[in-house]
Amino acid sequence: MFNNLDLKIIRYFILFVAGLTMTQSVSAQDVANGSATANVQAALAIVNTQDLQFGSVFQGVAKSVTNNDAAAAGIFTITGAAGAGISAYLTLPQYLATPTGFDRMNIAFRTNDLTIDSTLNTDPSAFGAGWLDVDPNNLPTGLVIGSDVVSHTMLFLGGRVLPSVDQSAGAYSGNIIVTVAYNGT
Repeated sequence: MFNNLDLKIIRYFILFVAGLTMTQSVSAQDVANGSATANVQAALAIVNTQDLQFGSVFQGVAKSVTNNDAAAAGIFTITGAAGAGISAYLTLPQYLATPTGFDRMNIAFRTNDLTIDSTLNTDPSAFGAGWLDVDPNNLPTGLVIGSDVVSHTMLFLGGRVLPSVDQSAGAYSGNIIVTVAYNGT
């Protein structure tokens, strides 16, 4: 019925059709390339712009500085990516000490001794916007660097020294530590 030549042609035809079928199944695959991107924001920095300054105090007489006192309030400037969320923590001293550390004077911070201003304002006596009269031991959540266009936030800190009636004369100081970090919001 079929001769050898016919069988060869039929075999080649079957192989050809099988090859087309295999080629079509391979061509049904595809590849796509994508990429990963990131935008690193401005570094976060904090600077002590002005120390909390009680000036001259007298034995047995407490002295307060308010957070809106332009000449004496402690001022810290936080700079970074405008509108970025931050977390901030204050470590406040319990006392001020003489350079030798032999004498100490108590210092206290009330629940309204801190103002956080998120505008271009650098004057504690002219509050712009943010958080007015907050507890420096319990900072609010939701802090941001300025706004979408302002790249700094100001902290204005007041406090109260409580010299004893027999407080030794001399210069006293203590460390105020402010720690800030981006929180990803």
